[in-house]
Amino acid sequence: MNSDRDPIVAIATAPGRGGIGIVRLSGLDLVPILRAVLARPTLTARHATFTRFLDSAGNTIDEGIALFYPAPHSYTGESVLEVQGHGGPVVLRLLLARCLEAGHAFGLRLAEPGEFTRRAFLNDRLDLAQAEAVADLIDASTEAAARSAARSLIGDFSHAIQALVEALIELRMLVEATLDFPEEEIDFLEASDARGRLATIRAQLEQVLTRSRQGALLREGLHVVLVGSPNVGKSSLLNALTGRHSLARVSHTPGRTRQLNFFALAGRLMLVDMPGYGYAEAAKSEIAAWTDLIKLYLRGRAGLRRACLLIDARHGIKPTDRPLMDMLDEAAVSFQIVLTKADKVRGGALEALLAAVAAELAGHVAAHPVIHVTSAHESLGIAELRGALAALAAPPEAR
Repeated sequence: MNSDRDPIVAIATAPGRGGIGIVRLSGLDLVPILRAVLARPTLTARHATFTRFLDSAGNTIDEGIALFYPAPHSYTGESVLEVQGHGGPVVLRLLLARCLEAGHAFGLRLAEPGEFTRRAFLNDRLDLAQAEAVADLIDASTEAAARSAARSLIGDFSHAIQALVEALIELRMLVEATLDFPEEEIDFLEASDARGRLATIRAQLEQVLTRSRQGALLREGLHVVLVGSPNVGKSSLLNALTGRHSLARVSHTPGRTRQLNFFALAGRLMLVDMPGYGYAEAAKSEIAAWTDLIKLYLRGRAGLRRACLLIDARHGIKPTDRPLMDMLDEAAVSFQIVLTKADKVRGGALEALLAAVAAELAGHVAAHPVIHVTSAHESLGIAELRGALAALAAPPEAR
């Protein structure tokens, strides 16, 4: 059974090839391993030392930089050694294997996922909020999410909580003083404005809760879903919105999209391409699975800002569109009609279509009244739709 006292090692850089690869070790005493692996084992704390990395026969595996952080002044609170070499997978595996071989007698083992950060928490280098922020920062899919996680990592959220705790303790002391010395003429609560202090604490707590809810939204991501019947032009619209013409595959085969696909827009918002529905040539079991996927995604998703229901302007709202509109009503998801392929509709036909769609939307409580008219082929309405969607991710004060 693994122990939190075991020395641990892992490749610290992401899988794949790169210019630099890092193997990180953490433990109470890494000196014997350091002496076995490094050609220059005498390291100055927190200073980079160029050296060769040796195998058991003294042959060179690689050369690079070694950094040593003696306990307790390290990320984990234990002694930490970082070996930075070239980022080839084979080289890194050889270096990892050599470290494990050199440290076998001392109980060195592979680190579990997240174990370096867990040790930082156990050794009081990070509190729980900061430890969670490490994962949030790594997993951040937008700039706003990354900045929010970074603020938590440096302790902003923890400091706010600690300030609230200290204010509550002080207020409790005032209440206890009043209860312990009722015969005193001094009213501690009145003299110290306990009522005002409590109101301030409640206001600050509400601010913290608001920040927490915003952080949860950022972790999950702010989403706008694009959904429509097969071959309605979702892929073409996605490519036009993101400005990358090969990002989403365009196909004339109805119903090609059969899973959720995510695309970043404006660095703050995720566009979610949902499976087509309706007349796709698929078995009933597949269509049922698509429907279940849509329902599962829509259910209770706080970060979902809007659903864009794509309608082919040549055909208008079809009978197969109406069940989805009803589903969005039931899920209380704000949805907006986006007419695609509008360049194929001429003259007064488009005006008549807009009037018909607006009349039908009046019967849906979740429908947004603005209808976007677009053509990915002619770039019609793309900039306006992109701006409207990006505005959904703007902070409240900027809206």
